[in-house]
Amino acid sequence: MTRQAPGASPPQLSLFDDLLSAPMALPPSSAQTLSAPAPQVRAGLALVPAEPLSAVMSPAVFRHPLAKREIRLHEHLVGYALRRARRRSIGFVVDTDGLSVAAPQWVGQGEIESALREKADWILRKLGEQQQRQRRLQAARIEWRDGTGIPFLGETVIVVLDARAGVTQAGALLNTDAAALPGVPRLTLHIGLPHTAAPEQIRDAVQSWLQRQARGVFEERCHHFAAQLGVQYKRLRLSSAQTRWGSASADGSIRLNWRLVHFALPTIDYVVVHELAHLREMNHSPRFWDVVRSVMPDYGSARDALKDDVLPVFD
Repeated sequence: MTRQAPGASPPQLSLFDDLLSAPMALPPSSAQTLSAPAPQVRAGLALVPAEPLSAVMSPAVFRHPLAKREIRLHEHLVGYALRRARRRSIGFVVDTDGLSVAAPQWVGQGEIESALREKADWILRKLGEQQQRQRRLQAARIEWRDGTGIPFLGETVIVVLDARAGVTQAGALLNTDAAALPGVPRLTLHIGLPHTAAPEQIRDAVQSWLQRQARGVFEERCHHFAAQLGVQYKRLRLSSAQTRWGSASADGSIRLNWRLVHFALPTIDYVVVHELAHLREMNHSPRFWDVVRSVMPDYGSARDALKDDVLPVFD
């Protein structure tokens, strides 16, 4: 969450979270005495092992698509992209492509490899995390057909192609009366399309319905928490930003990403409270977090869900 550069629009604070993955920068080789980041435990993800990744995973090959160099870290082979840059030290980034290294022109290959080996456990852990995340993203890819499942307010809703779906519901009708069977979603969304509908038609119809639901939910939650916080917002807009969950402007405008409608209500409430709190504190100072905590004392778990959960991939 960072302050935006000033421009013609009113000052604005944003709540950022990369929907796919955020590159992580490693301290340069001149600061190699720093330890790798400590493992974190987050709800919804497999636990990151406290011991080095090399001790718990089978030998693997990680190769960046632009790799021209490779190194063996423990028993794992890592192909990495090397870029010479005008900088004073060596920098590492692990993202969805793999490992990238930026090094000054005067640093020799031996020193680069020495820095890589020193940070081997950190690099391998991050590569493993990215690999797991890519698997989860692939699993989250939606096959747009009758019977597909979509997360909605923390539950799964099953899409049913039903040409009889009422036009009064804009071609979509949510049924919450499905039989309550263990492990069976209780929600079905009847879309007014025939079984011969193209995947793109199904996707567009579902997305349109989700966006309508998002506006209704967000408006109700903003009204609820604005009263608790003693603030007034002038307008609420939906966004489709790829890396931004929400933002607040000094003129009282609130923007919320419609994809939040996939999450359970506590997570939506956290983003709503976060943005409304900026109408009292346009910063991220301790006073700001006190405002958030005043109406949502346990906001931490809801914030973690934004980092950990993988959204469905709408192709």
